[in-house]
Amino acid sequence: MAQEVPPQLRWACRRGMLELDVLLGNYLNEAFLNASKQDQDLFVELLSENDQDLFMWLTGKETAKDAKISYMVEKIREHARNRH
Repeated sequence: MAQEVPPQLRWACRRGMLELDVLLGNYLNEAFLNASKQDQDLFVELLSENDQDLFMWLTGKETAKDAKISYMVEKIREHARNRH
């Protein structure tokens, strides 16, 4: 049986800003299931951050102080740059 993204993760990727919805949703739909367990766990951890911080990090205006979070942000940004 094919692995599916848990519905609660889909819901958690719906933020309050279109930019976040697109970046997080695209990563979830296109890269999450193929990511390592460690990266999947980091993505879930990232979703607990507030929208303003996520926006600043994902748009490259700021860098997360936590190296693990910064790593996951860069994975999402890289995915966005390399789509299509």
